[in-house]
Amino acid sequence: MPELPEVEALAQFLRGRTVGRTVTRVEVAAISALKTFRPAPTALRGGTVTDVARHGKWLDMVVDSPADGTLHLVWHLSRAGWVRWYDTLPERPARPGKSPIALRVGFDDGAGFDLTEAGTRKRLAVHVVADPADVPPIASLGVEPLSDAFTPERLGELLAARNQQVKGLLRDQGTIAGIGNAYSDEILLVARTSPFAPTRSYDEARTRTLHAAIRDVLTEAVMTAGGRPAAELKDAKRRGMRVHGRTGEPCPGWDGTPCGDTVHEVSFADSSLQYCPTCQTGGKPLADRRMSRLLR
Repeated sequence: MPELPEVEALAQFLRGRTVGRTVTRVEVAAISALKTFRPAPTALRGGTVTDVARHGKWLDMVVDSPADGTLHLVWHLSRAGWVRWYDTLPERPARPGKSPIALRVGFDDGAGFDLTEAGTRKRLAVHVVADPADVPPIASLGVEPLSDAFTPERLGELLAARNQQVKGLLRDQGTIAGIGNAYSDEILLVARTSPFAPTRSYDEARTRTLHAAIRDVLTEAVMTAGGRPAAELKDAKRRGMRVHGRTGEPCPGWDGTPCGDTVHEVSFADSSLQYCPTCQTGGKPLADRRMSRLLR
């Protein structure tokens, strides 16, 4: 799933190519992806793109429509969605069927993009709204982790609000916006903490260490992704992972110095996490949740 760094890079990519352009085509190919019906997607035609913003993992194309005022084409790529950019958009219309295309948008210079979704579990969500806050998941987003509002003190308040596993807190979009499974694994490695550590066990020193890890990991990932074409972002993300998706490989160490251990995994029904016992859990492997009680 694209997370904050990739979504930010996509926003930058689209902003540089679409701001000032007039929308000439909007074609819905997957009705299931469209979550709103008024304004209709066709209301975007003839409008001028004024910005492309990000809200957590959501992308927001702002369009100044002569007839409807400011409209927002807002979408969430979910687990298998992506943006496919064309310098020259195919002339054929996007039609419902077996194609992975969910939505096609074209501009007055002939360029455009498709929103696509692979697989059979269709979760990509597209909204056309007058205000992004009209989309409930956006309205309920937590603090942006790269914003000035995200201080060590604010993180301490979030950790103390209720006792839960720290991995779950990092992934909760209503608490901190934009972090998912992959970057939470990376953050916890750099913070040298177990994914199952109780949030109320964090004192001021550990909270500051976690805060620094969040900022450092996300900032580095945004810098790495920034300026890349949309087609390169997935591979760049995979290459940049230290532990996520690297089960059985040597751990590169929380500080870039190999620790001599290998990356371990805990599997769940529909996901998994990766971590290093030496760097994060005092050398003790975590038990599989389905088999026994978790080691903390």
